[in-house]
Amino acid sequence: MMKGAVITRGFWHERLEVNAHQAIYHQWEQLQASGCIHNFRIAAGESEGVHEGWFFADSDAYKWLEAAARILQHHPDGKLEELVDGFIALLGRAQMSDGYLFTYNQIFFPGTRWKNLQIEHELYCHGHLIEAGVSHYLATGKTTMLEIARRAADRIVADFRDKGALHTCGHEEIELALLRLYEVTGERAYLEMAQSFLERRGRAPFFGLALLAQNTSVNRRACLVQEKRQAYRAAHPDAHPYVLPPGNVSKKPWNTTLRWYLSALSGKYFQQHAPLEKQTVPVGHAVRFGYLQAAAARWMRLTGDERWLEVQEQAWERMVLRRMYLTGGLGAVPGIEGFGRDDELDPELAYAETCAALASMFWNWELAQITGKARYSELFEWQLYNAASVGMGLDGSTYLYNNPLTCRGGVERRPWYAVPCCPSNLSRTFAWLGNYLYSAKPGRLYVHQYLSNDLPAQEIPCANGNRVRLSLQMDSQLPWHGHVVLRLRRWEVLDPDQPAPLEILLRLPSWAENPRLTLNGQPLFLQIPQYHQDGEPPADGYDPRQAVFLPLSQPWAEGDTLELRFDLPIRLRRAAPRLRSRRGKVAVTRGPLVYCAESLDHPGLDIFRLRLDPDSLEPVWEDSVLGRIIQIQGRDERGNPLTLIPYFLWGNRGPSQMTVWLNG
Repeated sequence: MMKGAVITRGFWHERLEVNAHQAIYHQWEQLQASGCIHNFRIAAGESEGVHEGWFFADSDAYKWLEAAARILQHHPDGKLEELVDGFIALLGRAQMSDGYLFTYNQIFFPGTRWKNLQIEHELYCHGHLIEAGVSHYLATGKTTMLEIARRAADRIVADFRDKGALHTCGHEEIELALLRLYEVTGERAYLEMAQSFLERRGRAPFFGLALLAQNTSVNRRACLVQEKRQAYRAAHPDAHPYVLPPGNVSKKPWNTTLRWYLSALSGKYFQQHAPLEKQTVPVGHAVRFGYLQAAAARWMRLTGDERWLEVQEQAWERMVLRRMYLTGGLGAVPGIEGFGRDDELDPELAYAETCAALASMFWNWELAQITGKARYSELFEWQLYNAASVGMGLDGSTYLYNNPLTCRGGVERRPWYAVPCCPSNLSRTFAWLGNYLYSAKPGRLYVHQYLSNDLPAQEIPCANGNRVRLSLQMDSQLPWHGHVVLRLRRWEVLDPDQPAPLEILLRLPSWAENPRLTLNGQPLFLQIPQYHQDGEPPADGYDPRQAVFLPLSQPWAEGDTLELRFDLPIRLRRAAPRLRSRRGKVAVTRGPLVYCAESLDHPGLDIFRLRLDPDSLEPVWEDSVLGRIIQIQGRDERGNPLTLIPYFLWGNRGPSQMTVWLNG
């Protein structure tokens, strides 16, 4: 495994500074205020009270801990370190002696565990606990949290090793966690348990009946919980219970409830409708789908057994061609927070949950490492800039849960949500971004993403078994300009008597035009591999399959400098003709960014009715409350000024209307 790069300058450095100095503290304050952290104090026997929040609330605290640990790796902060160490100590006291830790049961149903696995998310919570332990260890070298994680994992292995098909989690995550734990410990029991969870999914007969029985149990337990909460509050009139924020707003079609029941009872909502080897179509809850596919891909990468690769590539193609929005957003049906039918991509109904984009990024990262195909790195980038980054506001203290491409009002950034899964998920992903930039195979070094960074010295295997110790420095002007400089700061051949053949592969994005490359100032002839599109175009106008890797074979030397330039033209994207709702409409992109029109920039105009003049559009640097950004300015057909901003920035100036798709 390569060491991660350090992002110390440029566009993403600014975003990560907000994550490290504002977002992580805001999230802690919200977790404290909501009672989530206090739940652990009650479970540890250190405080009175009743469990607050959803039964899966523990997971939000674990994701915060993982984000904080990752932040500390590159942003030393005594205050944050104190919070992290104190919370880890609290977890150690709250964890039961046999490794179990789930505050909902420990507080309300002591002695009860592993109930209603499809709904109550015990394994999901334990998975995020384990991931936090792994990340804390990798970031700090300390084993305190890793030991807690291992005790939890050992409990799961002991309790689930020989169980049947229904003994899987309704929200996939434990599989990813066990595989990460295996990577750092080498303990095969964790690898085998993850494999068992993956293989038994989708094999339970009469799944719908079992789900109904679990749902009845969940409701019965919820009534008991409500009685206990009321009794406690009656006995403690001075206690002030936390009131969950309202649920996130999303426009829903008339048949939402019916579609949820059909999806859930068939097993599709949980990806329990078929074994993995038959899941060629993305269905159900989009986050759960992404986590499951990412786990299966990670298992293949770790074992070298590519049994599900063909199926995964089919599912990925179906997703990209028929079930993904222009922004890379996933999930067209708000009621199930997930996939709809082919070409069901209404921009106003788009759910496109922030966490679904993150789950897809995790999956794409694994596929990129297995296959070496640029398409997966390309989609990772596109979703990072658009479908994921939109989830966190500029100040790090406001968030979007679902991300429509058209908003007529109601959807706006909030400091917290009834289900606050997205804020800490974003923070942990942003804090780990330096680990998604490069990967290596014998004889090959892949450059997946163009972010300004320093890659520390590390050994890379060459094609002939020799090894080199190298370090890199990258300076990138993306997303605003197409200019990337990659410097080989260190190049040391471990066996200087042998050649050191190493191919550096640079990704040529689908959105770039006229690429030019120089080595030490001298132009290099580019023989660019061509992508030949077969079959239908993608429904919503963006095709990551067009990206390619450019292999460069040179006798490298310390100080070598590669300079890549490409043009970032303004592009008008059109949906496939089969999407009738998008006929006559265009979306504007530039480089890796999708742009949108926001009502605040167009007083007196109806942004849903205006028709843009495509020839008038031009990129313009602008300093505003949104920062120093490139806007796209122009006119509508009546000569009125038109301003488009990057989609990821919308909603940062208060309530507004917005649309990505314009009449054109």
